[in-house]
Amino acid sequence: MVITRTPFRISFFGGGTDYPVWFERYGGAVLNTAINKYCYITTRYLPPFWECKYRLRYTTPEETKEIQQIKHPSIRECLLHLNFNKGIEMQHNTDIPGMSGLGSSSAFTVGFLNSLHSLLGEKISKEKLAQEAIHVEQRRIGENVGSQDQTIAAFGGFRKIDFLNSGKIKVEQVAVNESRKKELEKNLLLFFIGLTRNASLIAGEQIKNIPQKTVELRAMRKIVDDAHTILIDEKHSLDSFGELLHESWKIKKTLSSKISNPIIDDIYEAALSAGALGGKVLGAGGGGFMLFYVPREYQAKVRSKLSGLLEVPFEFEELGSKVIYQLPESKWGYSPSKNF
Repeated sequence: MVITRTPFRISFFGGGTDYPVWFERYGGAVLNTAINKYCYITTRYLPPFWECKYRLRYTTPEETKEIQQIKHPSIRECLLHLNFNKGIEMQHNTDIPGMSGLGSSSAFTVGFLNSLHSLLGEKISKEKLAQEAIHVEQRRIGENVGSQDQTIAAFGGFRKIDFLNSGKIKVEQVAVNESRKKELEKNLLLFFIGLTRNASLIAGEQIKNIPQKTVELRAMRKIVDDAHTILIDEKHSLDSFGELLHESWKIKKTLSSKISNPIIDDIYEAALSAGALGGKVLGAGGGGFMLFYVPREYQAKVRSKLSGLLEVPFEFEELGSKVIYQLPESKWGYSPSKNF
């Protein structure tokens, strides 16, 4: 039996430049962090008491005899990708709801792949784990997803990630001292606004619009470098980071008509009127979580203004996807043709 723990993420800047259709031509970059909210996946070889070969427990339970019968696309394609022909039981638990902008789908794929490699007795590097998850989601499933979510879920940490037009990914830990990083963390407020959505559908329109959004995406790429400079150069006030969030959000809203809506706009304006310097909808947009940079002297006012929303406390996370429990499998006295 293997249990993996994989973090969700907050993306600050550069989202949209991590789509291959963009960065393979122009290059891209994001600034993001893993957070201490997690996806837990328990996987083991299935004992011989069930007629099925794959016993899966997530939002919709499944029991099937063939991999191709599995409806969950990530589970099915991860198994096919690894040519995993032994019967398994899998259970998924999560700290947050799916389809809410914190990279939950990619965290699942990364965590599941990590668990399967561990079951097979294989150690996999963070780089290879990220690359396999990207391959499964973009190539095997055909999702409209970028490449940052899988990367930060695998690596963890506070990262600047460069997507080179060669197709390679460069992952850099942001060299900000711990006290400054903690100060930034304390100036960020995270709210769940509901309205969960299918990120792939929203991203589809954004990807379609990319040829007409070259100026905007270049501006978002530049903001990544500006924000990185603010973090590592202590001559800059961290409040400038919040102001850049506002500038980036104004650009992001122009990339697709589905990113924002009147409810989101009202929440955003309410937060700014109470003292937030900037913010954004996380992920593809359309709902889920909103992040705000709020100097501490204004946080009580912002919380009061947004009292109808659920605030979610969080901290930055350093470890990435990790096997947190592994127990040798029990031996069963039956023919391998049954399940294994």
